Amino acid sequence: QVQLVESGGGLVQAGGSLRLSCAASGRTFSSYIIGWFRQAPGKEREFVAGISSSGGSTKYADSVKGRFAISRVNAKSTVFLEMNSLTPEDTAVYYCPASTSLFTIATMQNEYDCWGQGTQVTVSS
Repeated sequence: QVQLVESGGGLVQAGGSLRLSCAASGRTFSSYIIGWFRQAPGKEREFVAGISSSGGSTKYADSVKGRFAISRVNAKSTVFLEMNSLTPEDTAVYYCPASTSLFTIATMQNEYDCWGQGTQVTVSS
């Protein structure tokens, strides 16, 4: 079982940037697909970005394309989410789940079986 810890959240003004980190435990981290999801107050959790086990393939939600970038360093068991041009609509708790069984990046949260506690991102106008 992999354990995931998100960090890097905080309060930022609109137009600003943040970099979220997702640190994972487990010897087979390099075989996991990792996603980023977010959940805003009163809304359902939604897919933000995902990255393949090798890092060679990525997928983004339309709402963040061109503003967010996902990357990973398998040697450090870490995935990053670089977020630029933030807007108040990006305010949410951000999670980085792992899938231990998928071979392609999934956008549905029930496809991921390991979740961290999340990190809060608040964008002020």
